[in-house]
Amino acid sequence: MEQPPQVARGQTLVEQHCSTCHATGRIGDSPAPEAPPFRKLSQNYRVDALEEAFAEGISVGHPAMPQFAFAPDDVSALVAYLQSIQDAPSSSE
Repeated sequence: MEQPPQVARGQTLVEQHCSTCHATGRIGDSPAPEAPPFRKLSQNYRVDALEEAFAEGISVGHPAMPQFAFAPDDVSALVAYLQSIQDAPSSSE
């Protein structure tokens, strides 16, 4: 099944900017142990609530992660992709 264009654009962006440290797909471990796999972001955050952070610049409490800021169209694409890969909640949640 082919991805919608916005989701495909988001995948391209995370592969370009994030895959050095994060697992950016539906499977696999993050190359950097402290970097959460993107498919598990919804366990700690509302993914749609990350739009503002992507637009204004993400900064975290560890120096290894560079600060990023994305254009509005890219932010929408990033969020669409991240929403498309989130793990389904387990039956115990």
